[in-house]
Amino acid sequence: MTTHRGSCLCGNVTFEVSGAFDSFFLCHCKYCQKDTGSAHAANLFSSSAQLKWLSGEDSIQQFNLAGTRHSKSFCRNCGSAMPWQVPGMFVIVPAGSLDSELDVSVIPVKAHLFLASQAEWEQNSANAPRFNKFPE
Repeated sequence: MTTHRGSCLCGNVTFEVSGAFDSFFLCHCKYCQKDTGSAHAANLFSSSAQLKWLSGEDSIQQFNLAGTRHSKSFCRNCGSAMPWQVPGMFVIVPAGSLDSELDVSVIPVKAHLFLASQAEWEQNSANAPRFNKFPE
């Protein structure tokens, strides 16, 4: 069985996900842009994996946007996006919260979602210079 470990930025929250991911989506909707502060959210979904909190579960806060199905789980200390469960349906894991390597040959990005809402500045970033660290 595949097991992944992850944590928040401050290290207070740690977790383990046991089982395979079914899909990997990059969501460009306005809600995901707002709650990540970025161009899109990168989330892994599993209908069979088990989420286990190793530490800091009491620091997890859940936000559900009224009138939508949009939800976000995060560390109250540092604001990092954390996994959450939709009971009886699936576990959602923000890809950036994982500390273990994700084998993209096994679970590649399945789709970009809500491209009609894609940030204008993201569309124009493909030809921008790329650096392995902060440029000098």
